[in-house]
Amino acid sequence: MPENQSYPSQFPPQQQQPHGSEQKMTPQPQTSGTTYQASGKLRGKVALITGGDSGIGHAVAVAFAREGANCAIVYLDAYEDARAVKQEIEDLGRSCLTIAGDVGNERFCQQAVQQTVTTLGKLDILVNNAAEQHPQSSIEEISEGQLEQTFRTNIFSMFFMTKAALKHLTSESTIINTTSVTAYQGSAHLLDYSATKGAIVAFTRSLSQALIEKGIRVNGVAPGPIWTPLIPSTMPQEKVTSFGSDVPMKRAGQPEELAPAYVFLASKDSSYMAGQILHLNGGVVVNG
Repeated sequence: MPENQSYPSQFPPQQQQPHGSEQKMTPQPQTSGTTYQASGKLRGKVALITGGDSGIGHAVAVAFAREGANCAIVYLDAYEDARAVKQEIEDLGRSCLTIAGDVGNERFCQQAVQQTVTTLGKLDILVNNAAEQHPQSSIEEISEGQLEQTFRTNIFSMFFMTKAALKHLTSESTIINTTSVTAYQGSAHLLDYSATKGAIVAFTRSLSQALIEKGIRVNGVAPGPIWTPLIPSTMPQEKVTSFGSDVPMKRAGQPEELAPAYVFLASKDSSYMAGQILHLNGGVVVNG
């Protein structure tokens, strides 16, 4: 049986409040990577992951823990999700620090980095992953407030977190930024979101050039449609049912399918890679 048949290709109609909760999704995203074979690639490392309470961030945190890393996960207000991730990581024998706050606020980002270093001893890996989206049918419906909020969460946060982290990072440290296939394809109903994701690509490439002489490698991941709380909390119920069916693989991806790419970029396996974007998008060819 092909492995991808273990992942759903359709989802029942469902709707959640803004930001959403992984615990309330049906089915819940597959994040644990129980078939993932770890080999200690991140043993002794400390990672800070924004948006680590659910979806891609959750799966990345668990994969990092399986590889031996202690993790700090930053989240906005999904306390139940964050507690579940913390328990999962601790059950793997690693330490997990949960930090609640708004990554669009620079002061908070400074505090989150300092708390990570104080509690876990250092910082080796920064994963800038937190994001939000607000579909609109027309650019005329995107308010000034929405535009600023989307940019603050999705790209301003990466500047803030990176600035705060730099003084703690050393040679062989890594930064991984989550962009999106929409940075390359565009999206008629996610104009502001797509614009931030395009900015993340440029930020990743530029930051890589700025830090490469310090031995700090910067790369990114561009997911396609992934089953995360963003979907039932921002899409109409009738569109949720067929989410992801428009890609060549005809299904949405699961967070655990992306996590190994983050492990690769965080570890020495990718020692000759910097300024690059990995495309995990169900077979969409973007040539970028």
